[in-house]
Amino acid sequence: MHEPLALGLAAAAGLLLGAVFFGGLWWTLRKGLQSPRPVRWLLSSLVLRTGVVLTGFYLVGDGHWERLLACLIGFVAARWLVTRRAGPPVEEPSAMQETTHAPEP
Repeated sequence: MHEPLALGLAAAAGLLLGAVFFGGLWWTLRKGLQSPRPVRWLLSSLVLRTGVVLTGFYLVGDGHWERLLACLIGFVAARWLVTRRAGPPVEEPSAMQETTHAPEP
């Protein structure tokens, strides 16, 4: 396989892995906020997403640092795209209020 084609495919794989990772994170946070057990959602999602991404990077890299770098660039680009697509975070007034001083007795 020609090297430019391999690097392009590695970058595309990085985009896909990033979309899975960050899209899954976005989905998990939405579900976790509605769940009575959000820790279970967050931890299981973290393990699953990390496992998928690490396996993907291992398979794409195949011992070539250039492919790993291209995959990483695609992964970071996917982070930017998913962040732009998801929009600003949904704020809940009671949970997001910041206290600037200690409560009065």
